[in-house]
Amino acid sequence: MIGSRFASFQLQAPTFFLPSLPFPSSPRRRFRQECRSRRRAFQTSRTGATSCNCSAGVSKPLGEEQHQRNKQAPNRAYPFHEIEPKWQLYWEENSTFRTPDEVDTSKPKFYVLDMFPYPSGAGLHVGHPLGYTATDILARFKRMQGYNVLHPMGWDAFGLPAEQYAIDTGTHPKVTTLKNINRFRSQLKSLGFSYDWDREISTTEPDYYKWTQWIFLQLLKRGLAYQAEVPVNWCPALGTVLANEEVVDGVSERGGHPVIRKPMRQWMLKITAYADRLLRDLDELDWPESIKEMQRNWIGRSEGAELEFCVLDEDANERDVKITVYTTRPDTIFGVTYLVVAPEHSLLSTIVSVGQSKMVEEYKDLASRKSDLERTELQKEKTGVFSGCYARNPANGEAIPIWVADYVLGSYGTGAIMAVPAHDTRDNEFAAKYNIPVRMVVKPDGDCVDSSKAFAGEGTVVNSVNSSSGLDINGLPSKAAAAKVIDWAEKYGNGTRKVNYKLRDWLFARQRYWGEPIPVVFLDDTGEIISLSETDLPLTLPELDDFTPTGTGEPPLTKAVSWGNSNEEGRLTRLILYLEKLPEEKQAPCLSGQVLAEAMYRYYLRYMDPMNSKELVDKRKEIYWSPVDVYVGGAEHAVLHLLYSRFWHKVLYDIGIVSTKEPFKCVINQGIILGEVQYTAFKDQDGNYVSADSVNASDELYQEVIPEEKVKKSGDWYVLDENPGIQVMARAHKMSKSRGNVVNPDDVVGEYGADALRLYEMFMGPFRDTKTWNTSGIEGVYRFLGRTWRLIVGSPLADGSFQDGSLAVDVEPSFEQLRSLHRCIAKVTEEIEATRFNTGISAMMEFVNAANKWDNLPRSIAEAFVLVLAPYAPHVAEELWFRLGHSNTLAHAPFPEARSEYLKEAKKVLPVQVNGKTRGTVEVDEGCSEEEAFRIASQDSKLSRFLEGKSIIKTIYVQGKILNVILGGKGAKPKPRPNPDASRIIVQ
Repeated sequence: MIGSRFASFQLQAPTFFLPSLPFPSSPRRRFRQECRSRRRAFQTSRTGATSCNCSAGVSKPLGEEQHQRNKQAPNRAYPFHEIEPKWQLYWEENSTFRTPDEVDTSKPKFYVLDMFPYPSGAGLHVGHPLGYTATDILARFKRMQGYNVLHPMGWDAFGLPAEQYAIDTGTHPKVTTLKNINRFRSQLKSLGFSYDWDREISTTEPDYYKWTQWIFLQLLKRGLAYQAEVPVNWCPALGTVLANEEVVDGVSERGGHPVIRKPMRQWMLKITAYADRLLRDLDELDWPESIKEMQRNWIGRSEGAELEFCVLDEDANERDVKITVYTTRPDTIFGVTYLVVAPEHSLLSTIVSVGQSKMVEEYKDLASRKSDLERTELQKEKTGVFSGCYARNPANGEAIPIWVADYVLGSYGTGAIMAVPAHDTRDNEFAAKYNIPVRMVVKPDGDCVDSSKAFAGEGTVVNSVNSSSGLDINGLPSKAAAAKVIDWAEKYGNGTRKVNYKLRDWLFARQRYWGEPIPVVFLDDTGEIISLSETDLPLTLPELDDFTPTGTGEPPLTKAVSWGNSNEEGRLTRLILYLEKLPEEKQAPCLSGQVLAEAMYRYYLRYMDPMNSKELVDKRKEIYWSPVDVYVGGAEHAVLHLLYSRFWHKVLYDIGIVSTKEPFKCVINQGIILGEVQYTAFKDQDGNYVSADSVNASDELYQEVIPEEKVKKSGDWYVLDENPGIQVMARAHKMSKSRGNVVNPDDVVGEYGADALRLYEMFMGPFRDTKTWNTSGIEGVYRFLGRTWRLIVGSPLADGSFQDGSLAVDVEPSFEQLRSLHRCIAKVTEEIEATRFNTGISAMMEFVNAANKWDNLPRSIAEAFVLVLAPYAPHVAEELWFRLGHSNTLAHAPFPEARSEYLKEAKKVLPVQVNGKTRGTVEVDEGCSEEEAFRIASQDSKLSRFLEGKSIIKTIYVQGKILNVILGGKGAKPKPRPNPDASRIIVQ
């Protein structure tokens, strides 16, 4: 079977790894260099006319010069170099995949969407088309099933990478962004994706970001957008605020620049107002459970209490200052032996003692250089400093020290915690380091207590009674004790019941240039914020020659002095006219200066109605197309992008703009395609090879990349071909320029064609799994396409060209031919629906193998198979459809339906037992009778020897499952056999 021949292409890397060192270029680079001349010939051929075998209305004939180039080109399995440009031109000229503005709403709809790509200067590598190919297969399949399909593409083109490149090169970001978009668009079109390019959008276009600004104003009206001074990750070198995920080990992920924590006034979005709904509605979504769980954890809903601890003065008297803590374990209040406040806590400066103030300030400075992710990492060593003051535990009246530690965040809860080292691992590690008392107050039920470790579970409360406070929870289970503590706290004014979330409000602005401006005006004299009128949108970016960061935290937009303060002609006229309407005493306005951080969270709505200048989306169109049926993208967007999109959508739902509670019905995460496997051998100081299985991380060894042809597989490992005793490390890495393992899809298309690339990416393995690229692996699917071409068109002529038309004949297909076809149809249909694309390809390979053995190819069989192939390999399918006599595209032809009468199994393998012990199997017809099954078994040469000379007591038969023959000893009375004609069951 062909599918099994390619199963070995996915290489398994050993589990042994060393810290990665830079690797030289991939060994496959030489292969690509050898093919470069062929690619040049291919690229040249694409600029001319397209096909030798064509008619007017489909394509134009090739000129003589093109014919000569094709004759000189190397022999190909099929002429993809002619077919693919031809049909891409046809689709574009005929708007084949355009979704009309007004569709027949009585038909079912299918909205399939790719996550918004960011067009970088590097262009695509072969990992990018994985998800795009999957959505294209789904779009083409549903289109052929009679659905109205919406399958758009656009660009998330604002942002830091384009601006940083512009700063580094002195090129305006608009110039590089447009260049990158054009490159991405060209590459996507070369792969034959059936996007509706008439709906293409870019976040950099004012017609698009007008509606981002409009949504921002709606949020502002409802109190969901506000300004606050918050500690942020400030990168002086980049001149911008960075998200926690963009800071690694205290430096920026992009560029490796130092990052500090700095309080700044920022625009925030109140996503926390929707926390409960964002959490609750997850249960209704057809999303991967892992993604939903990540969002649940990110939202982090917890129930507990806010408790108040009075700060004490030097004489141990209570001051008029209270530290509020949030806890999910009020039952452990008697075990509190210290408090911890975050370095950025608002009360810290008022409670720290004079003697400790210097140490606290130094510690605050150190903490400001760490990201929130670093500070909360469970494995890191806990650090802190004593504040020099104490607080009173309201439960038992004890004075407990107040510490400052960076494992507590000012942005979570109240920015302070009550530390219970006996029942919290982090607190226990901190207490052990700084010699703080540990008091156990919860005893595990029925378990022994390990006093050296924190017990974080629930149990029975002990050591928890105080007559002065009036609180006694001794002997209660943890949950009951927690409830009693909360009731006590509310009664005596020591706290209140509280639901808390890890989710923080969303910091939404950047101190950069390349983004859509925030459409508000500040009045210098009062600080009042005035929104622009919706009729004045879009507020477009000013044309700045100097868009470099200011370095002070002020945005580059503040350099546009005349932007909001002069009545110049041009793009600012609408804004200036608006400002002139302000009262005389308020004539000191200035623009916000900040730009919105993101513009991508509602692009799925704009695709429904991209040309609408009057509203975000037409209500009728939104009701028909919502929600997105299938949304495909990387799992790295599981939280931020998907969660924020859901927030935007729910706000729009509340104000009546959208009709659904959720934007995406089904989310699918494609796997990652790693670069080709690289083989690394280790050498000692003397240049001798050291086997990888005996290498220790502490060994001082050199790494040497070994070409693939010099290694071989040995068990679970790879070894040197010339020295099998030396194991080498085989590992695939994520594609990156620095490793030299990036594979350009243009190279693959030039050598094998777009259809082969599409098929290979789907055939590599399950769509959701991580896979390893192997350039030689594409040969298999390329040969399959060649066999398909020869099955229908025939072998090449002497000059390398192919005959016109096809080999299909107008004859009635046989039952076996129909059975083979309909099994293929059923399997491919099922696997596309389930996004198991690799097994769908295997089914088509099996069909082609079988069909190549037939004496003839009925036209009806050939046409049906071409339609089945079309979603996967659209170019070759279109050409074969044309050669089979059709003048129109197959893009909207009905996808074949499998007929049940051809899916029934003709034969079944029946296990045969003798006296309950399996002795062999026989092949019988489905529905075979007991008499017939026994007859076939008794005539089988391997089974008949067990029956010789024995009497048969009885037979036990389960149709289609098993035949058990019970034999007797000598003299036993045999069972009379039934009349064959009377017992035979015939199933049509």
